[in-house]
Amino acid sequence: MQETKVNTASLASTAGRLSFIDFTRGFVMIVMSWDHVSSFWHELHHGGEGVLGAAPPYASIVWFLERFVSHWCAPSFIFLAGTVLALSTLSRLERGESQREISVHIITRGIILLLLEALLVSPAFDVPVYYFGVIACIGACFLIFSVYRRLPASVILVISLFIVLNHSFLDLSWISPETVVGRYLRVIIHEPNFESWPYVGLYPIIPWIGVMGLGWCFGSVLRKVDASSEKVRNAILATGIASIALFFVVRWLNSYGNLLVRRGGTVIDWLYVAKYPPSVAFLLWGLGGMCVFMAIGLFLQRSLKHNVVTKAIHDIGKTPLFFYVAHLWLYRLRLPGVTERLFYLEMYQTFLLWVAGLVVLSWLCKKYYRVKRDHPGSMLRYF
Repeated sequence: MQETKVNTASLASTAGRLSFIDFTRGFVMIVMSWDHVSSFWHELHHGGEGVLGAAPPYASIVWFLERFVSHWCAPSFIFLAGTVLALSTLSRLERGESQREISVHIITRGIILLLLEALLVSPAFDVPVYYFGVIACIGACFLIFSVYRRLPASVILVISLFIVLNHSFLDLSWISPETVVGRYLRVIIHEPNFESWPYVGLYPIIPWIGVMGLGWCFGSVLRKVDASSEKVRNAILATGIASIALFFVVRWLNSYGNLLVRRGGTVIDWLYVAKYPPSVAFLLWGLGGMCVFMAIGLFLQRSLKHNVVTKAIHDIGKTPLFFYVAHLWLYRLRLPGVTERLFYLEMYQTFLLWVAGLVVLSWLCKKYYRVKRDHPGSMLRYF
């Protein structure tokens, strides 16, 4: 079905699809896959920035930067999940679906995401089924948004900004760490860690629901404007540049917004920010980069399907959940339960594996999208 609104019809090949959003999602998913293939096969690769205040050292600036580039991914992934949720919800309302039907759909998607995390994602990372990762976080946020979305967008915007800007002050001392339930609640709400094994996680609901809320508000705005206009593109680009500039201001001031303070003046000192949970500095960098990528997507949208590289990025962006699960098991190159690595790869070997995998994954995403499109009433609509 074609969009009924003229100002968005030119941007999408199918109802509700905005090409520049698919391009942005595809780009950050590709960068994310580099981080994961590196974590599978690089002996010196690690993460954990900010977990319980920790700042694990990096062997060199090369190893730091090959990890740092992935900091665009989680903020973009979760923000755009909110954007697409808003666009699809508003589209369903325009088609005459009831609020109850929409809520059931969102709840179903949330439960499926939680199951996917436990049954497919956690085994790929060799972590317990209770692991609360990015997919589980999005699923939990969807469950909340099945009700939360009924608030006016302006209220969601205020609440989301408040959460993003103030979550670091949240005090969970009222939740006892002496019980399994208490420790797991802390992990899920705002205290990511791997100390409470097997009840562990890295993506707590707060502050990420604030990021998703900002994405929801952005999606609500997109329904009212001509996103292909130069004015909108320039506004998104200006927002991205301003966010990145503000990132350096926050790092320079070295107080509020830095869950990991800058300890010196090296490149690593300036760029080493907390991801678990995400600091204001981390989100400024991640969401600022996302805005720049969206502006690039808007600039290139007329040629997205004609260039082999941008077309592959676009195809991946149309099937982000499928890509996420598929890339883990493709790059893992080990059967479930096999945790030992017989060898590690050099960086250039890992790069070649990454590129080869992307060729396979882009083809798989293209085929999967066709099947999903040809069976709109199947369970695939939830993925």
